[in-house]
Amino acid sequence: MKKEDFIKLGVPENVAEQCEAALNEEMKGFIPKSRFNEVNEENKALKQSVSERDNQLDELKKSSGDNEALKKQIEDLQAQNSEQKKSYEAQMNQLKLDNAIDTALTAAGAKNGKAVKALLDMTKVALDKDGKLTGLDEQVSAVQKSDGYLFAEKQQPPQFKGFQPGAGADNQGGNVDYSKMSLDELSAFMTANPDVKII
Repeated sequence: MKKEDFIKLGVPENVAEQCEAALNEEMKGFIPKSRFNEVNEENKALKQSVSERDNQLDELKKSSGDNEALKKQIEDLQAQNSEQKKSYEAQMNQLKLDNAIDTALTAAGAKNGKAVKALLDMTKVALDKDGKLTGLDEQVSAVQKSDGYLFAEKQQPPQFKGFQPGAGADNQGGNVDYSKMSLDELSAFMTANPDVKII
């Protein structure tokens, strides 16, 4: 959470800064869930790949008698491993893209990421070499305009009208506009500041 988020919740600005600093300190060393999912999927795929390679080696040991058959089997395995590598890389790239899109939609305030994704042309969305999304911001902006109900409204900090205790009043009545106070506010002000003279 940022300082602005704390302020939206009604926390005073000086306390909001302290909250943001404390939260940032607390979150050091934490890994985002999307990155955890990527590493977890990568680990599963690598374990499966190692298991398949072990089985392939066992098969090679069994057929080590015929040299031509062994060469053919090695070539087949190399082609098969190359296909598996391409498939694995495509799967990891898609996982990274999906996680980046989900993160971006959450940051944009999407209430339901799947519903918003259904309205996007995913063929135009890609990750560049730096890991940044391209082709998504324009589409999200268009969906926010056409289907705004799919996104959470940005909350404005509450605006208080009338008297606010401790807000610029001094013992001389200062720059307080009494004409804008309700009777209850004026009464509370006079109780808190008995020396003030209203002219």
